[in-house]
Amino acid sequence: MVSRDFGREKRLLIPRQFKAVFDSPTAKVPGKHVLLLACPNDLEHPRLGLVIGKKSVKLSVGRNRLKRLIRDSFRLNQDSLAGWDIVVVARKGLGELDNAEVTQQFGKLWKRLARSRPQTAAEAAGNSHA
Repeated sequence: MVSRDFGREKRLLIPRQFKAVFDSPTAKVPGKHVLLLACPNDLEHPRLGLVIGKKSVKLSVGRNRLKRLIRDSFRLNQDSLAGWDIVVVARKGLGELDNAEVTQQFGKLWKRLARSRPQTAAEAAGNSHA
């Protein structure tokens, strides 16, 4: 089981990591006011990057609240997301949703993304014997 922390190794930190996901996403999960882009990362854990600009959420209080909610939702669901680099792109209207709606929406988005998850080499080998 993946540990449920959210340390540096679980984050997309440098522009090159974000660029890799933006340039060739293998999975796109559109939601209401948000878009998830993802690509495989060959790691045992997922990594998350957030793009929440002033155009989509005006006040920094709102942007920080959304980041906190999204990171927490990711932290709780990361065991089903292993092997992905994920970038969350916020769109207009996301800031108007209340905390419960944001949490519920991201719960559904993580599930949809997990269904399109790439198989690791070990999983593929295990499934071929079935």
